[in-house]
Amino acid sequence: MTPLAHLSPTLAPALSTAKPMPCAPQRIACLSTEAVEVLYRLGAQDRVAGISGYSVHPPEARAEKPKISGFSSMKLERILAVRPDLVIGFSDLQRPLLAECEAAGLPTLWFDQRNIAGIHAMVRRLAALVQKEAQGEALCAELLTHELRLAEAAAALPWRPRVFFEEWDDPLICGIGWVSEIIQLCGGHDVFAGRARAGFAKQRIVSHEEVLSHEPQLILGSWCGKKFVPEKVLARPGFAALGARLAEIKSADILAPGLAALERGAPQVLAAIQSTVLQ
Repeated sequence: MTPLAHLSPTLAPALSTAKPMPCAPQRIACLSTEAVEVLYRLGAQDRVAGISGYSVHPPEARAEKPKISGFSSMKLERILAVRPDLVIGFSDLQRPLLAECEAAGLPTLWFDQRNIAGIHAMVRRLAALVQKEAQGEALCAELLTHELRLAEAAAALPWRPRVFFEEWDDPLICGIGWVSEIIQLCGGHDVFAGRARAGFAKQRIVSHEEVLSHEPQLILGSWCGKKFVPEKVLARPGFAALGARLAEIKSADILAPGLAALERGAPQVLAAIQSTVLQ
């Protein structure tokens, strides 16, 4: 796959709102971490009125912005307290939260990007929203240059290792769309690439036997919100015999489809693949 392929864009439109969406919102409540990071990079950090407690990047946002929600839970009074003129959320897990905000009369915007192209489209949508289109195009160009460098490094590898990305351990869940694309971009072969296109986590549950049948040479662990424990993986029947390399990528660096996944997670994926191939 070339970095320009990007598959097909996936970007959901705004949900219907109880109030018209403002042309240039001034107080944005961000329930998802990737929107926060993009707005900061666009120079629109003054528009961010509140963030999710799960937001990690950039660290200054975590230090200076009020925490108004979890990822799949919230208290409406915390949202209302920051007086937002727009609430932004991501994925099916946050749609109920946005629906509750709508019922309270707040405009909402829902994203559901599931691949690299969707990340670029999300950046452009947010840039247009805060009237920073030029900065949005510059940021997308910067991301594309970064992706090309990753692809060039991957092209220099003598072979492509089979990679299993483990998003959760019980039940065992394989990687989602943008993670699978990052693996391919960085020179690996995602053994569950077909399953990665499924939107719901329950559709990406795999058995130990399925993993073993693909004989992965690299297992990347990113147990959403908890520490990856290689010893637990190797204790599974048949896994130690694979002789696979095991590496952790923090979930904050790879599991949110935004800048962090491309700029922080992808280089770690590349490094793990290079170590596997060149060991």
